[in-house]
Amino acid sequence: MQRILATHTGSLIRPADLLAFLSARERGDAYDEDGYAGCLRRAVRDVVSRQVEAGIDVVDDGEMGKANWITYLYERASGLEARLTTLEGTSMLPPSRDRQAFPGAYAALDAPDEAANRESMGASDENAREEAPGANQGVEWVCTGPIVYDRTALDRDIANLRAALEGHRVLDAFMPVVAPASAYWLRNEHYESEEEFIFALADALREEYRGIVDAGFLLQVDDAVLMHEWDTMLSRGQTDADYRRWARLRVDALNHALEGLPEERVRYHVCWGSWHGPHAYDPPLRDTVELILQVKAGYYAIEQANPRHEHEWRVWEDVALPDGKKLISGVVTHHTNVVEHPELVAQRLTRLAAVVGRENVLAGTDCGFAQGAFIHRVHPEIQWAKLAALAEGARIASRELWGVKAAV
Repeated sequence: MQRILATHTGSLIRPADLLAFLSARERGDAYDEDGYAGCLRRAVRDVVSRQVEAGIDVVDDGEMGKANWITYLYERASGLEARLTTLEGTSMLPPSRDRQAFPGAYAALDAPDEAANRESMGASDENAREEAPGANQGVEWVCTGPIVYDRTALDRDIANLRAALEGHRVLDAFMPVVAPASAYWLRNEHYESEEEFIFALADALREEYRGIVDAGFLLQVDDAVLMHEWDTMLSRGQTDADYRRWARLRVDALNHALEGLPEERVRYHVCWGSWHGPHAYDPPLRDTVELILQVKAGYYAIEQANPRHEHEWRVWEDVALPDGKKLISGVVTHHTNVVEHPELVAQRLTRLAAVVGRENVLAGTDCGFAQGAFIHRVHPEIQWAKLAALAEGARIASRELWGVKAAV
């Protein structure tokens, strides 16, 4: 393929009618099952069509069938139960040195997300707050028995994406899934050791991973927590060595879950958390890239568009990208409402291509535009404008890198 392909990292903003069903499901309210199924099919069909219209080459279902990029798994596996818990501070997000350094900023930044979570749980008034997580409450998931994966929802999502692709010319399609390290808010009360617990989780995820690849789709493993846990652990007085022991166990478990799958059908996405914040204490890519490259994937999707990590394309001047591997470079970001100029997108792509080779670069986004169904990082209009700018920038870069031979 003599051009740079345009893709993204998966989670897209859900339409209002689908959110109504998802909110009812979150609250445990009665709802029309057939109506929900039809609404979900329409949402997947529409989100695929919008991606194609924007010029995206490798599309997905926008994670329309999931309320959250992490906890969807807990709804698809037995041996897990949800309990209300008191949060550390006022956020469902983990503690960090970033939060310690900017407490006032984070108090203001967290407020919209916490309001969205309360609204999704029906906690818009005082009576509802007694029944649903409030500003200092959250849901903690606990493993109380053997983790066994149920394919029902996965098979539904596969069928919906396959149907939505009919009539469209796309180069490929992917489905995002959670990584063992990012299966967060999950406490073990069943397995005898941390290692046994993590590998049991990986065994369950392996069924999901294989199901997606066997269906003919690319598998994308999302692993934001692998990066951010470094800051969390250091904020609690632990050391870098403690973090690396924690991370290597989870990378090993991920590779266990990926065993036997063709690497060229696996994308591995890491980021430093999608929330809008300073991110001043993110671990440098240079210090964590060796963990990323241990994962048995053909593609590595990494942030490169936001001002905290844009400079890190230069890491690849000193770190060799293994043969046969490709980078999905974040060249537009969810961290700002500004729509990137296509020429800037092209600059970001061509400078990376000069280091790792034009054939080894794809155009992507830093992270998803919706961390969960009820938490949007930009307005939907801006989301689609950013994806269109991404695709146009990839076309400009392709012409610069391949000249008249670029296949457009």
